Amino acid sequence: MGELFEGILNHHLGFVVWSALAFILLLVVLAKFAWKPILSSIHEREQSIENALASAEKAKEEMARLTSQNEALLKEARAERDQILKEAKELKDKIVAEARTSAQAEGAKMIEKAKQEIDSQKAAALYEVKSQVANLSLEIAEKVLRRQFEDQAKQEALVADLLKEVKL
Repeated sequence: MGELFEGILNHHLGFVVWSALAFILLLVVLAKFAWKPILSSIHEREQSIENALASAEKAKEEMARLTSQNEALLKEARAERDQILKEAKELKDKIVAEARTSAQAEGAKMIEKAKQEIDSQKAAALYEVKSQVANLSLEIAEKVLRRQFEDQAKQEALVADLLKEVKL
């Protein structure tokens, strides 16, 4: 085997040297012109990924802050809604109570007014009945007296009876 390597190296030594020289030249050219742009683009890419991760983290924190702020606003809105509903219920109860009281007072006034009206109508009716009874009584008495006084003897007897009843 040793002969094989010796033969290849001896016959192709110039090829190996030129290949090595081309490889080294290629490395120098790549190092000068390609490695720096490639490394700088890799570095820029790394920076952009780090910036994207940092901005994603900031966005996550901002979302968490906004979420907590939204929760606080939602709680505040619910509390305010509950307060408004409570005040509305209290106001409704107050208005209903006032309306009930007002209706009862108005009803009592109407009942009192009706009683007064009934009393005045009753008094007027009693006055009218008494007046009619008095008129009827007078008419009856007048008719009775006319019949009794038609006869002169009956008139004298009546006067005598009245005089007996009257004690002086």
